[in-house]
Amino acid sequence: MTAPFVPQIALYRNWLAEQRGLSFANYEEMRQWSVRDLDGFWRSIWDYYDLQSPTPFAAVIAERKMPGAVWFPGAQVNYARQVFRHVEAADAAGLPAIVSSGEDGKLDATSWPELRRKAAALALHLKEKGIKPGDRIAAYLPNIPETIIAFLASTSIGAVWSVCAPDMAAPAVIDRFKQIEPKVLIACDAVTYAGRRHDRKDVVAELRRSLPTVEHVILHSEAAPAAPDALLADIVARTGAAIDAFEPAWLPFDHPLWIVYSSGTTGLPKPIVHGHGGIVIVVLALLGLHNDLGCSYHENSFGERYHWYSSTGWIMWNSQVGGLLSGTTCCIFDGSPGGTKDKPDWTTLWRFVAQSKATFFGAGAAFFANCAKAEIDLTAAGDLSRLRCLGSTGSPLSADTQAWFNDRFAALSKINGSKAQADIWWANISGGTDFAGAFIGGNRELPQTPGAMQCRLLGAAVEAFSEQARAVIDEVGELVCTEPMPSMPLRFWNDKGDARYRASYFETYPDNFDGSGRGPVWRHGDWLKVNPDGSCIIYGRSDATINRHGLRMGTSELYSAIEALPEVLDSLVVDLEYLGRDSYMPLFVVLREGTAFDAAMQARINKAIEAGLSRRFLPNEIFAVAEIPRTLSGKKQELPIKKLLLGQPVEKVINKEAMANPACLDWYLAFARDYLARTAA
Repeated sequence: MTAPFVPQIALYRNWLAEQRGLSFANYEEMRQWSVRDLDGFWRSIWDYYDLQSPTPFAAVIAERKMPGAVWFPGAQVNYARQVFRHVEAADAAGLPAIVSSGEDGKLDATSWPELRRKAAALALHLKEKGIKPGDRIAAYLPNIPETIIAFLASTSIGAVWSVCAPDMAAPAVIDRFKQIEPKVLIACDAVTYAGRRHDRKDVVAELRRSLPTVEHVILHSEAAPAAPDALLADIVARTGAAIDAFEPAWLPFDHPLWIVYSSGTTGLPKPIVHGHGGIVIVVLALLGLHNDLGCSYHENSFGERYHWYSSTGWIMWNSQVGGLLSGTTCCIFDGSPGGTKDKPDWTTLWRFVAQSKATFFGAGAAFFANCAKAEIDLTAAGDLSRLRCLGSTGSPLSADTQAWFNDRFAALSKINGSKAQADIWWANISGGTDFAGAFIGGNRELPQTPGAMQCRLLGAAVEAFSEQARAVIDEVGELVCTEPMPSMPLRFWNDKGDARYRASYFETYPDNFDGSGRGPVWRHGDWLKVNPDGSCIIYGRSDATINRHGLRMGTSELYSAIEALPEVLDSLVVDLEYLGRDSYMPLFVVLREGTAFDAAMQARINKAIEAGLSRRFLPNEIFAVAEIPRTLSGKKQELPIKKLLLGQPVEKVINKEAMANPACLDWYLAFARDYLARTAA
């Protein structure tokens, strides 16, 4: 398959004209309709994708408010049921559901009937173990077909899914899973990454000890387990009439689907609950209309194959699996995207894209930047002629990186004859774990500017707010969303009165914040500029949350790992991802008197971060300081120090009268001057 074929958004626009009598002068006019007429827009998505329910819904949106909007009351759905609608047609067309590979380069395919049968076998096993709708299933698994099978099995019976990647250390996993009290743990006892086999038996044993609510353990293992646990491979190999006849349960539209985690600057990771219906309808619109992904067995997009590189710990894993909702073949890779430490190889994923015949390839912006820095040779990766689109997210993609790839693909098109690659289309998106979707993204019909995203998405009432809480154009402001979307969280798990949920997104702009009578507005935590032509630029996080290559982590989790060391009395970390720069994360530590700040001490700090969180969150540099700046109430002043290091004047970012230790600022001001001089050079 090669472009051009009819863009998905054009098919939808034509459908609106034929079925609804709606026409628009341009895309922005259509988007304005979609955020003003929420009922009309989301009803059109339901009808356009032919979503089904055995019972009618009473309204599209019962109450137009944030938080707490109720969508499609009365409707019944199931994520797995929507996936399995495609089994017969896709299989008849000879197309697989999943194409997978790991670092060994071996390519495997999972057929649509096999996907359904294995998920049904595991679903019935879970029901036999007494798992009921609403029970939580925790998974500690890599990005392999078995993880998708386990997810579909869980959701098909109404259980609530939650997964952590096996590169996460036990304390970080326990901090997440202990909040949701799972009944089942599905875990791997080993994982391969960057050429090394990492044993995870000790982590699984620690999870058992720390999660007393777990009644049943299922192991993904290449060896017979010592404990009397069930083996995932044995369960999904079962066959029989009951498995063949199994169908996913019909569930209320807002029945909990999964729990994902997004960390703030304080407390434990936030366990965010999303619903079946909200995720299904938003993901279909995002992947279809804005990522231009078509159904693999439809004539207009025949042979479509979707790959977005991700670990299971990133929300992009959820997005990758979402391709199955529209009958699209998903290509998944488990392992390091850049080879090993000793032998870096940034063509690894490109070879997988060629072998799997992917038509869409997405990854974090940092991946593309690393490829450009390594000056990779795309012609050495194999036949990339089917690739028609690149996707990027996780952090801002620089104009230089995008232009570098544009030049390489233009040259490649002259070799392989791909018209799509002569001016390769980028579906650059910005969204979040928080609502498992995107606010800003692509549109295959709009012009492209390297370093910018093409548009605000349909249904996303996104604005850049000034300091006066007014929507601004061509100025950097706070990214806000002024209208509800179906995939916004149902709630946080065990969050009494939604107190933490409200504080996380609606505290900055609460009810009637501007005196206009409007309700609360969602503050996302990113800097945004909306250009006059409607394109957008994200400038990084506006809060103190760490964003390393698309994975967010609360500073409090990092402090817990560091300050457990007896030598570390205090610490502060900031992430300077901004204006498309690479993420730079300095760590400042106060050491116990008499402790030498030498290479061994720095290694101990890094080891504590790796053991408590993950190698992904190791700082770029560590500095020993006399004090950590704090407010009179004792709060670490992360944001002011971050703003200093981004070049903002001290008088605008710090109120010394509100500080407990203003004298310590002199050191940070000197450090900021030195850092800014180095980066300018």
